[in-house]
Parts: sequence; structure tokens; C-alpha cells
Amino acid sequence: MKALVIGATGATGKDLVSLLLQEERYEQVDIFVRRDPTINHPKLKVHIVDFNHLEQWQDLLQGDVLFSAMGTTRKQAGGKEKQWVIDYDYQYNTAKAAQANGVHTLELISSVNANAQSSLFYPRMKGALENAVLALGFPQVVIMRPPSLIRKGTDRFGEPQSVAILQFFNKFGLLKSWEPMPTEMVAQAMVKTSLELTTGQSILEAADIRNLIANF
Repeated sequence: MKALVIGATGATGKDLVSLLLQEERYEQVDIFVRRDPTINHPKLKVHIVDFNHLEQWQDLLQGDVLFSAMGTTRKQAGGKEKQWVIDYDYQYNTAKAAQANGVHTLELISSVNANAQSSLFYPRMKGALENAVLALGFPQVVIMRPPSLIRKGTDRFGEPQSVAILQFFNKFGLLKSWEPMPTEMVAQAMVKTSLELTTGQSILEAADIRNLIANF
């Protein structure tokens, strides 16, 4: 099998690529990045690309599974419009090109409470992306909706504090659906479901991801 990955330099993406390289059923892992991640592995092929000019590299999106793990914050992106470009446009356009090239499966990281009708920007954006990729016609689509993620060495402002607050409430049985989840767990779930190469559309909520990994 051959894996294609966008968002490979993010926290979940790094864990995902590491697992894919360890998985013997994946013979090749192609990552599409904006700068060299300085990763070396016999199965890894790095493509330095410009996501604003997909037409220059869309023919390289040839494989069995596309893993879409891009994500940023409004602050990091520099505003809502730029966040939309990264979180929605780049991922949708890449998925569309991969589907046209005959890629069988799309594995997408979305977010808890994703809803295209939400009054809140972030869940509305994620919900819109879900709807858009589900309509593309991949034989198989798997969407992960994790809660807040526990990232190793995160530099996102306020993230460690928000995770700590949620974990405090979780101790008392509150906000259990929002219990923070390690990025490794999401990556494991993506690899596991991708190996099945079945057909259909699946949306995995936080509880589904935890149950899946518990039986991994």
C-alpha cells in the first residue's frame, strides 16, 4: 500500500507518519510539505510543494490512502480568512485532486462538534469541510472528530492551560466527551481504519476513537 499525507509536520501528522513508516503493509509514504522536515527513511518520499499552486503537483497524488491532517489556529494563520485557506481550501482541493486520480480512501481529521450550520466559526468551517469531502465520491471516507488534543511540546498559546482545565473537570465526570486525547491516539485510529480498505463513509467521535484503540 502507498500512503499520501498532508499536514505531516503538525503534531498529529508527525505521529501519523511515524506509525505509517513502522507499518509493514505500507510500502511507501509520500508526504507533501512546504519545507523540508529533515526526516529520512527508506519508505519515505518527501515532496516540497506550494499548496497555492496545486496544479503543479496534483499528478503526484497517486496512492491508496490520503491522510489529511492539516490544521492551524486563527492566531497562527493571521485571521479567519487565512485559517479557512489552510484548514478548508488546502485540504479540500488536495482531496479533490486525489479522488480524481483514483485514490481509494480519504482519512480526515476534523473536530468535535463539527457542524456546517454552527454559529461558531471553527466548528462551522470543519463541518463545511466534512460535507464537501463526503460529496467528492471517494469509495471510502473516514472522518475523525477528536476533542482537544494533547500535543507534545506544543507552542500554541493557552493550549496546555485549556487541556489542564478540561482534565480537572474530567476527574469529576464532567465534560467527558471533551476529555483531551493524545495525538498518538488519533494517529493510531487513522492507520487502523485505513488498513481495512472497505467502502462507505464513517465519522468517528471521541468515544469511537477511544474504543477503537482499546481493541487495537
